[in-house]
Amino acid sequence: MLYSFDLHLHTHYSADACSSPEAMVGAAKRRGLNGIALTDHNTCEAVEHLTRKGLIRPDGQPVEGFLIVPGVEVSTADGHLLCIGTTLPYMKGKPAGEVVAAILERGGVAVAPHPYDRFRAGIREEVLDDLDLAALETFNAAVSFKRFNREAADYASRRGLAATAGSDAHHASAAGISSTAYDLQELSLAALLQTIPKGGTLNANYLPFSEAMKKNFGNWFRIFNPSPEKLKS
Repeated sequence: MLYSFDLHLHTHYSADACSSPEAMVGAAKRRGLNGIALTDHNTCEAVEHLTRKGLIRPDGQPVEGFLIVPGVEVSTADGHLLCIGTTLPYMKGKPAGEVVAAILERGGVAVAPHPYDRFRAGIREEVLDDLDLAALETFNAAVSFKRFNREAADYASRRGLAATAGSDAHHASAAGISSTAYDLQELSLAALLQTIPKGGTLNANYLPFSEAMKKNFGNWFRIFNPSPEKLKS
């Protein structure tokens, strides 16, 4: 059965995003998705938050038919790298190869996001060549120029890597705009992680202009949303 996931989005635990984890979940559900990965910048606080709320199960099973996947987007010394399926300690500034090793050690998979987008810390091709990646994000809805997605798709094809599509949403209104559908025997974290390297079906849509502007001015838009500290209270 096909299950759709947005494997790249940010909650207000990222300094440049503004929507709560619950808002992201609600938006993804309204778009008909079956799950999301929480990939905040250099922090797993959203994962901890939703685990406390009972929305993430330690056994990797969905809650009320929706699977929230732990993850993080690490700002490595070589560029941005998505950890999908597990949490990591703070690893900002570490070499990409070291981060990949940590992801694999914890049972997760590594996906390189927007790799050719030099304006958004994409990992260079010569570094990608040596990384043990499960997949490459060949479609990023918020990419600076569309040709960067085409270049990523070309590289994935040459290397035989699976492709993913993600919204890179920083606001709930953009969650799930792009997604990847996987044929899974069951909706579970284990089944998803086994299938990501095999590839899925991309639902590739770019951010509308209004959403792109909101993302670019993310810090300013935060004033309209509750802070993480308020949610904890």
